Parts: sequence; structure tokens; C-alpha cells
Amino acid sequence: MIAMTTATPATPTIISVKDLHGKTGTELDALFAGAPAGDLPTGLGRGTALILTNTFMSRFLAGWARLGAWKGKQFADDGSSLRNLISPFGIKAIKAAVYIGPSRIDDRPCVVLDYSQTSFVARPIRDEIREIAPGLYLGMVFFGKHKLPVRFALTFQ
Repeated sequence: MIAMTTATPATPTIISVKDLHGKTGTELDALFAGAPAGDLPTGLGRGTALILTNTFMSRFLAGWARLGAWKGKQFADDGSSLRNLISPFGIKAIKAAVYIGPSRIDDRPCVVLDYSQTSFVARPIRDEIREIAPGLYLGMVFFGKHKLPVRFALTFQ
């Protein structure tokens, strides 16, 4: 008698944010859709802008954004809020409320970064993040009800 075994297909693992630069927007959206919400983050999330991914410009734009505009997000110890780290100096500004809620993409749980009640400047912005690998969150950006073609990653130590 021959024993039959079923092999589980290998699932690609995202090891670092560098892997995200080579993915298309559609692939990033699918990665987000397949991920769990993860825990509410705490501490420093080192930010990487994901703009024009899967092009030669992606890493250049991410580096430019990191140097001059946005360095990441500093989450409160209880995970209930955050402040963005902006400017070349990493100034803590633009506060958001943080909570688990349904995603506008698929109604499944995600971590919502809600600026509507905490920031005059960013009031129409809503970010949604999901943990795609241990300590690595992928984020989607909404302006009002519209999803923008800009994404971001947050890496936690």
C-alpha cells in the first residue's frame, strides 16, 4: 500500500519592508486583505512610504519621504492613540485615535488610525493597518471615503 501525503503549498513570507517595494498595488491590496488586524501597536513604528511600488522609483520616493516628510508613527503605551513623526527632525504631530474596527475595504477587522476627531489638518484622513508579518504592518490611506493609491509600512522592533 502506498501512503499518500498532501503537501501544503509554500506561502511566501514577507521578511522585511524591502519586499514590499517589488509588489504591485494589486498585490499589496491582496496582502492587506489576507492579513489579520494584529494587536494594537505600541511604541515607535518606523515608517516607509510605498509609492509607485514595483517601479524603479519606489525606493527613491520612500527614501525621499523618510528624509524630508514622514518618519513613522509613535503609538501610545496603551495603543489608544498615536502621533506622526514629521519633518527631517521627527517632530511628533498630527494625532490620531487608534482602535480595532471594520475595514472600509472588506469589513474585516483592522487597526484604524482615525484623524477625524483629533486633527484639524488631517481630519479627512483615515489609515487602516494590518499585521502582515511579526512586527510589520501594511497600511492603506483613505481621503474621505476614497482609498488613495498611497500605501505605507510600519516596522516595530
